[in-house]
Amino acid sequence: MTRFLATAAALSFVALAATACNTPQERAVGGGAVGAVGGALVGQAIGGNTGATVAGAVIGGLAGAMIGAGTAPGECRYHQYDNRGRPMYDRYGKPVTYLAPCQ
Repeated sequence: MTRFLATAAALSFVALAATACNTPQERAVGGGAVGAVGGALVGQAIGGNTGATVAGAVIGGLAGAMIGAGTAPGECRYHQYDNRGRPMYDRYGKPVTYLAPCQ
């Protein structure tokens, strides 16, 4: 049991590092890994057998993947400003904007 907890803790640190990615696909993979490890630990603690551990890992992995993909930063539209801090407009009077990752 001690070896299992040590392995699970090590894997959770690796999976936590994987969640620092920015695209929704990368975040889904990292979140799924963290959720699977957490679900396996909870399943083992509650059920105490292999079936409960596997079920917890599957449920946790699916939930982590959905949460990871859903929390990925998207792109936001920002206004462009001149060197005096005033908003810029094109020749039709529309504000000049650009897309960049949300902050």
